[in-house]
Amino acid sequence: MNRDLTPHDWIVAGIWVAVGLAAGLLLRLLLLWLGKHATRTRWSGDDVLVNALRALVPVAALTGGVTAAAAALPLTDRVNHTVNQVLSGLLILAATITAARVITGLVQAVTQSRSGVAGSATIFVNITRVVVLAIGCLVVLQTLGISIAPLLTALGVGGLAVALALQDTLANLFAGIHILASKTIQPGDYIRLTSGEEGYVVDINWRNTVVRNLSNNLVIIPNAQLSSTNMTNYSRPEQEMTLLVQVGVAYDSDLDHVERVTSEVVSEVMKEVEGAVPDHEPAVRFHTFGDSRIGFTVILGVGEFSDQYRIKHEFIKQLHKRFRLEGIRIPSPARAVTLQQNGVAIPPQREATTLPMIP
Repeated sequence: MNRDLTPHDWIVAGIWVAVGLAAGLLLRLLLLWLGKHATRTRWSGDDVLVNALRALVPVAALTGGVTAAAAALPLTDRVNHTVNQVLSGLLILAATITAARVITGLVQAVTQSRSGVAGSATIFVNITRVVVLAIGCLVVLQTLGISIAPLLTALGVGGLAVALALQDTLANLFAGIHILASKTIQPGDYIRLTSGEEGYVVDINWRNTVVRNLSNNLVIIPNAQLSSTNMTNYSRPEQEMTLLVQVGVAYDSDLDHVERVTSEVVSEVMKEVEGAVPDHEPAVRFHTFGDSRIGFTVILGVGEFSDQYRIKHEFIKQLHKRFRLEGIRIPSPARAVTLQQNGVAIPPQREATTLPMIP
């Protein structure tokens, strides 16, 4: 300290601190006003940016005021250097947290825009947040005069032991990254595993994949198991799919008439039922001479996997009703059994049963 502190020095320092507080408050109010206008835009990136700056701007304004106050005080070079280091470290830490929020928010916005509103891939968000915070902490340590070279060496040696101890966790982590990078599965897809689990992919995080089945229950599947099993993705390459319904008619039916009536019912269902494909071309294919019927397959268009149950329900009801109106029979299974004795067929006999009379 070159000279003693005077009341004038304290007043000037207090003014600078008050100016920093006032500037931080005004800037925060400005960001609140900008945040209301940002919600009206289609791009979600401006919302992320404004929300992240709400934490940085007040800290930066207060840090600037404290720095100006420290410069106004007659401090020694050593104390002034220490104060500047602490304030710089605080400002870098606030900037690091803000950058982590901005980058992770943009990553999350991009993943949601590609995978659907309900989907999220938190594995990329978490990895990005950890990387940004780690870099910021290293910069803060370097600013405070702490050498980070020994720390990096220790992390490199200890990382091998951590990797050996966390083999399963790292396997799930890299499996999740591989799943998302290969784009075989994305949040929002409907999948079915060979083990029987099926549902909509809700989230792919650093350890497991969360699947929501049609009964609205969550199924947790480790990423390593998901990447090594056989599965069917009903949302890729296209979300629309075809539904096969098996039907049978009697042998005495006019097959041309059956095909025409069935195609009309398919067209009505495709236009009226929600989730169907309106421009789907009706398709009826006869394929089997059965024991008591001629079997054929009806091909329906479905917009999404979960819509097939409602479409199939409505189609069977309307087809049954229309067949009854047109006189087309759907026979029940029946078989004729012939008994032989010494090579001679025995005609079927009915046993007469005498019921006792009730007095």
